[in-house]
Amino acid sequence: MERLLIPAKIDYLDEVTGFVERYLDESGCPEKTKLQIRLAMEEVFVNIVSYAYAPEDGEAEVRFETLNEPFSIRIQFMDSGKQFDPLAKEDSDTSEEAILSRPGGMGILLVKSVMDDVQYSYSGGKNILTLYKKL
Repeated sequence: MERLLIPAKIDYLDEVTGFVERYLDESGCPEKTKLQIRLAMEEVFVNIVSYAYAPEDGEAEVRFETLNEPFSIRIQFMDSGKQFDPLAKEDSDTSEEAILSRPGGMGILLVKSVMDDVQYSYSGGKNILTLYKKL
């Protein structure tokens, strides 16, 4: 398992995505799948930056692991910010009317739609959001 511990600041977004993309490139991950993973990672990290510690600063830990059966990846985002389960909310209304009248709130739905599985837990004072994707 590979680990990256960084400040939860938007300036570190490229470092987070680059950290995982390096391993995806080594594994021969298809470009479409890499794009899906990048979108999900960006959404999760931006949410940590925007909400976990606000208005204070904090850190985020990203863990990456390749799994063999089936060949897939697991990415975990961990923070010690406010406890929040993004999966507890009902999925957003995706009708055109709802989207036009209320922008935002679609991020976790996007993450769930491009990843094969998304799980949340709270342990040891940390929010842990785990993303799975078959390669």
